[in-house]
Amino acid sequence: MKVHVLKLQNHKFTHHEGVFISGILNRYFNGKYTYGNQLSSSKLKYEDFKIQLPTQNGKIDFEFMESFIAELEAERIAELEAYLLATGLKDYSLTEQEEQALKDFEKLQFISTNVIDIFDVKNTRSILSKDIAKNSGTTPYLCASADNNAVSSYISYDEKYLDKGNCVFIGGKTFVVSYQEKDFYSNDSHNLALYLKSNEHRNRLSQLYLATCINKSLGHKYSWGNSIGNKKIQTDKVSLPVKNGKPDFETMETFISAIQKLVIKDVVLYADRKIEATKSVVSR
Repeated sequence: MKVHVLKLQNHKFTHHEGVFISGILNRYFNGKYTYGNQLSSSKLKYEDFKIQLPTQNGKIDFEFMESFIAELEAERIAELEAYLLATGLKDYSLTEQEEQALKDFEKLQFISTNVIDIFDVKNTRSILSKDIAKNSGTTPYLCASADNNAVSSYISYDEKYLDKGNCVFIGGKTFVVSYQEKDFYSNDSHNLALYLKSNEHRNRLSQLYLATCINKSLGHKYSWGNSIGNKKIQTDKVSLPVKNGKPDFETMETFISAIQKLVIKDVVLYADRKIEATKSVVSR
């Protein structure tokens, strides 16, 4: 695979100008070249490639590129800001309980517990990928991939094939473990949906923790050649933090809340910096 570096004559790219022009180039070359038909340096140099760029008074309008991309970034950052506010994630200050949960993590007592003592385990329904129209709706279509929280696409389909969300999802053939908040469609009936028996603690925070515990406890055991199944998981055990001999869901929830805030803090600060940076460009 060849890599080419393009530079403008008599002009040095700014970040926003580079983003604008790379988008133009992507659209121009999309579909023209593949791994088996690569774009070579000689083709770039000698073939008559022409792209369209914004101009003003007969010259390339770099100021327009700069402000256009800055405005797009500002719109996306504003959407991120609104999402953080709506979900309560804008507040990244740790509570005393969250700080204590982080300090106590290394001291936690773990025991092995039967998976089926904690969860009701069900096989998902199955819809083959050839039978769906990708991006046809708003319901997650799950596969056994670790990418994008196992979501392959968002589709519209017959609701009789819908599986209930608010569960831990396991990709049966690849042992990819994730938490699924919303109802979903599944690509394979070998996939498993684990529903926490404790309704009181059947929430996103505790199940994010539990999904990690399952992955750590069983990930070494299962692979493509030895896939997990409903029958096998009946005898599997998962290591969980306990208090007074019972799963310590409160600690799980508090710990994940703390980790979430530590991670989101960088996002919030990044969004704040970008908003301030784009204000000056957009106001020109």
